[in-house]
Amino acid sequence: MTITRCAWAGSDPLYVQYHDAEWGIPAHDDRHLFEMLNLEGAQAGLSWITILRKRENYRAAFDHFDAQKIVQYDDAKIAELLQNPGIVRNKLKVNGVVKNARAFLAIQEEFGSFDAFIWRFVDGAPIVNHWQTLAQVPAQTVEAQAMSKELKKRGFTFVGPTICYAFMQACGMVNDHTVDCFRYGS
Repeated sequence: MTITRCAWAGSDPLYVQYHDAEWGIPAHDDRHLFEMLNLEGAQAGLSWITILRKRENYRAAFDHFDAQKIVQYDDAKIAELLQNPGIVRNKLKVNGVVKNARAFLAIQEEFGSFDAFIWRFVDGAPIVNHWQTLAQVPAQTVEAQAMSKELKKRGFTFVGPTICYAFMQACGMVNDHTVDCFRYGS
């Protein structure tokens, strides 16, 4: 029996595993949401498979995306990260994770959790789309634009509307599996 997946998953085992076990599943864990927002930002200008292949290196380099630890990073730690070949060594992106950690903690303080804040952009439930083909999937939506605007206003970086929409897809805030994909109804 052949399993039909979204076309983007291709045949790379890492991509297939990510598609099958994570992408599009509603996520509500603050640490995971923070990780995904930063990984999507790291992807800017690159392919997602590049970041996916470096994911474990990112987790190790950034204290498993523990925002409390990340806000403590000093210039020496930033310099160390910029020498780490296991991550994308872009100064703006590395510094962006630290900046995002500060903004993330402020949102947790205000809303009780990042989850409570971020899911407001979809009224607390995934938007279920009905795409026949990958070509129909938009790069951004009005919800992603609103999220981007609010995140930027609160001090986040690398959170443009396209990055926000990719984050929404990855964290299950939208179901963008094509209707023929075995994950569409699950």
